[in-house]
This record gives sequence, C-alpha cells and structure tokens, in this order.
Amino acid sequence: MQDGFVKVAARSPQLRVADVDFNVAACADEVLDAVRTDGAKVVVLPELCVTGYTCEDLFWQETLLSWAERGVARLARKCADLDVLVLAGCPALVAGKLYNCAVALFGGRVLGVVPKLNVPNYNEFYESRHFAAGPEDCALVDFAGFSDVPFGANQLFRCESVPGLMVAVEVCEDLWVASPPSVRHACAGATVICNLSASDAVVGKTDYRRSLVVGQSARLACAYVYCSAGWDESTQDLVFSAHDLVAENGSLLAEGRPFGERRATSEVDVQLLQAERRRLSTFRVAVTPESVGYVTSSFSLKPAETSLTRRIDPHPFVPSSRSRRNERCEDVLSIQAHGLSKRLMHTRSEHAVVGVSGGLDSTLALLVTARSFDLLELDRAGIVAVTMPGFGTTDRTYDNALRLARALGATLREVPISASVRQHFADIGHDENDRSVTYENAQARERTQILMDVANQEGGLVVGTGDLSELALGWATYNADHMSMYGVNAGVPKTLVRHLVRYVADVTEDDELSATLLDVLDTPVSPELLPAEEDGSIAQRTEDLVGPYELHDFFLYQVLRRGFGPRKVLRLARAALGESYDDETLVKWLRNFYRRFFSQQFKRSCLPDGPKVGSVAVSPRGDLRMPSDACANLWLKELVGL
Repeated sequence: MQDGFVKVAARSPQLRVADVDFNVAACADEVLDAVRTDGAKVVVLPELCVTGYTCEDLFWQETLLSWAERGVARLARKCADLDVLVLAGCPALVAGKLYNCAVALFGGRVLGVVPKLNVPNYNEFYESRHFAAGPEDCALVDFAGFSDVPFGANQLFRCESVPGLMVAVEVCEDLWVASPPSVRHACAGATVICNLSASDAVVGKTDYRRSLVVGQSARLACAYVYCSAGWDESTQDLVFSAHDLVAENGSLLAEGRPFGERRATSEVDVQLLQAERRRLSTFRVAVTPESVGYVTSSFSLKPAETSLTRRIDPHPFVPSSRSRRNERCEDVLSIQAHGLSKRLMHTRSEHAVVGVSGGLDSTLALLVTARSFDLLELDRAGIVAVTMPGFGTTDRTYDNALRLARALGATLREVPISASVRQHFADIGHDENDRSVTYENAQARERTQILMDVANQEGGLVVGTGDLSELALGWATYNADHMSMYGVNAGVPKTLVRHLVRYVADVTEDDELSATLLDVLDTPVSPELLPAEEDGSIAQRTEDLVGPYELHDFFLYQVLRRGFGPRKVLRLARAALGESYDDETLVKWLRNFYRRFFSQQFKRSCLPDGPKVGSVAVSPRGDLRMPSDACANLWLKELVGL
C-alpha cells in the first residue's frame, strides 16, 4: 500500500436463496480469490449475501436467522488468516427487531455491524415488511458469538498501517435517498465508502446506477465501491444483474458489467483523496470521528506495494478519444477567444499585435486572436502580425509566419532585428561571437520592445504567446516573451497546444491555412535564438535543453493538481510512460522539473493577465500562491537513490 494505493474489490458470488452454508462457502471463496488473484485489501460482497436478498417471509423464520448469525461467525473464521477487510450482508436480530446489515470482518472477528438506514417500501420493494430502519447512533451488542460489537450506522473502520484509509458503509437504498449517509461518513473522515446492494435490473437503471456511484465519489472526494447481487437470487418477480463498480473522485475505475463479470477490482488512491480534500476549502471534515458521534474500529494491514492495474493517463491534459479531444479543443479556444474579446472591449481596442515566429505558441495566439476579432465583428486587418527575423530564424518558420498571417487576413509587418541587436551588443560591449544567455535574451527583449511600440502606434494590445508548460519551467526571457498585455496561452499546456492547432487544421475549410498549420506542427519546438545549421535547419531544440514536454506536462499535473511527492510522481510516470522513457531519463527530467519550477517562480509572480482554461494554472492571482524564493531541497532529496 505504498503511495496511498489500496486494492479494493467488489465480488458478487454465486448464491442459493436461504442456503446459508452454501452462501458462506461461496463468499469465502470469492474473498480468497480476490486476495490471491488481485491482492485485494478490502472486499465488498452484496446485500444480504449470507442468506440471499430474496428470502421474503423466510426472514421471519428463526431457523434462517440463527443460521445466518452462525454463518457470519464461520465466514469470519474462514477469512481470519487473510490480510483483508471483508464487508458482507446479513440479517441481524437486535433487541427483538430485524435489521438489514453489513458486517465488517477482519482477523477472524466482527469489527462492527452497520444497519441499513433507509428501508424501501415502494414499487417492487417491500423491505419494511421484514426490516426496521437502523439507528444512526451506535450501541454495543452481542452478535455472531462476539461481545461488545458496535451496532449502528455511524461507524468508521480505520486502518492503522495505511494513513488515510478510513472505510464506511451504506446499504443499497441509502445511496438513492435525498441525503445519503455517505455524506456524513465522508465529513466524519471516511475516504472509502462501500455499498452492499441488491439492485434489480430494470431497463435504463444501469446508467442511472453508474451515475449515482460516480457522482457520489466526486461530490464526496472519496472512493466508492459498489457491489450488487447477481442473478442467483430468486427470479420470481425480479432479476438481479451483479452490477459492480469502483469509482474514485468522479472517475470510474472498474466496472463489472451487468450479467457479466460479477466483479470489479481496482486500486484506489487515498493519498489523492486526502490531497483533494485539502485543496477544497469548502470540504469540511470533523477533527475526529468521535467528535461527531462516530464509533471507530481499527484494523491493520500488512505493508506491501500495491500493483497498479488502473490506467495512468500519460497525457492528463489531452483526452484520449478524438470526440472528447475535439470538444476539449473547442471549449479551450472559446475560453481564450472570449477572454481576449472582453479585454479588447474593455480597452476599446480595435487592434491586436501578435509576434509571429512560425512556431506553435505564436500560431495558436494568432488563431485565437482571429477568432476573437470574429466574435467582436472586427475587421481582421486590425490584427497586426509582426514577424521579426533574427540570427536563428530559418526559412521554414519565416515562410510559415508569412503564410499564416495572409491566410488569416491579418496585417503583416516585418521588422528584422539583427541590426538593432548588433547595435545593442556594441552599446553594452558584448561580443557577438559569445553565444551566451546575453546573446539569446537580447534578441527576445528586442522583439518585445518592438511589439510594445507597435501596439502604441496602433492603439492596440500585445497578445502574449507563452504557454503554461513554459511558464511552469520558467522557459521564458524575463521582461521579454514573458511579458504582454494579455496572455491567451497562459493556461494551456504544451501537449494541448499541439492538439488545438491540429484541431483548427482539421476543421478549417481553408486548404492553405490547414497545410501551413500541419507544417507548423511538424516543426521542432525552438526559440530560434542561435544561428541555424549549415543546411538551414533549426539548431536549437527546446526539448533537448529542458526535456520532453510530454514528461513535463505529466509532472506538472501530478505535482500541482494532485499534490503528489516526487517518489509517487516517478512511480506514476513509470507506469504511464515507462515504455517510452527509461528510468534514468525519467529521473533526470523530474529533477530538472523541480529545479526549474522552484527557481523560476519569480517570473510567474508577475505574469500578465490571461485566462485559466483547465484545472491546473500558475497565475499568482489565482491557483498558485508560491514564494519566489522557496527551496526545492526537500523535493530533490526525495529523488536521491531513485
């Protein structure tokens, strides 16, 4: 369970209605298989699985109830040597009333008995004929041969060996009501909610059931494990489909299809859930469960590394399906264009100045500006596209910059910078043959001065081109491409920039524009500040210097959005991108990410305005309030020896 991952399983065993011996053996076999095959540490079985849910008036029979209680004791003994928390459904007779309950079993004992709070008595359900609604508050009872067992809904089961693993239970209908008990459980500290269910199969119910489970996991920033009865129940009037689900914080991790697998297994990440709750200021958790009337029972799992079977998205900013990716691109372009439109309206500007290099970022900025002018019904001639060839400009990027401006109907201005930069070198006494940072940054600052002055001439705004990934790494020249009057790309990571440009290339009806955009996409990312190679190709490749943006965007998401530490980020990177990068490469660029991220905050502390488009952003006025002189040592130390 290193790094907060805990394997959970929902299992719907084959049952016989009212045959307790058969059912206990079947449940034990499922638990054993879940532990040995999947490494499960929490196993959830269906509602009333010890007896079968569809026993109806047999629940009034003393014989069935006494056998059920003894069956729970046998199931506890059968699972005693397994390193697993088991949650199983059974009827429980307490103080002369019968309750529909979940029992928590660990180490051969009953940790607690959790009754169903909301007993349905509508449509096909007649549970209140047999069962009473359970109490919220806990009392100690004797059950299944054990004394002083907590009985009541307000219970949590805390794992002492896995920080953050706090399990709570609700039973079937409890999820479907207006105020589910899982809300209280989560506010009391539960990170994993388990639901033991017998939900019958009705046309359309599968989608609704899934949406409830996934939605509840999102609302409560929790993991939700849902296990439902299968078609071994009586089919006299109803059929049950064994629909099993594992969800986490709004994502469906595993699903046993109705009338299919009869199981769902995945690892849930309690560290992620804790980080999410820390981030959400409106998510209020009790100081202790006991302070809000909860009884907590402890158990301890053996330390072990949980194998990862869930998909770790290698490109967290870019949806994998084309349809969702296109929707994302359209949303992002709309946010960018409307943000710029508001700024133009507010400043009463009918001109925008964009420095176009023929590279990805300036291409996207120009596309967004054109869309913004269309929204405002302004003449695109008011877009001043300024190309500023210098020492490293290649014919390829220069030609693409010209073609883009023409295709989009912008006003093109060409201002070569070589002569002015050479004059600047002479003024400050810099040798042009010294290709140091001064040589590079002097060009970047000259270009920004030109853009600002042209904007003054036109009475317009300089539209910034720098993207989120560059800002995270500090890959921008301070007071040069770092600065603008509105940075439309500030919230867009580099991996998504590529897809935005490709999306426009795919949907435009302008063949020349599409061809140019595709060539821009095929051009290596470069600041073009060093002279080209002898064959005219780009000499300076950004990803050779700072590392692959594919990796840095992955790191950025895990660090800022998830709050994970270096060791866990590296483990996730191995799982997601290990086939493309060896371990040495991953560690090298992760170290570089942390060094640059910490040392370059001073640039982010004075960023221009720009729209946030996703869940990760670095604006000092919004998502990232970070000191400019914070030290990276703790994070870098965690990578030593990895």
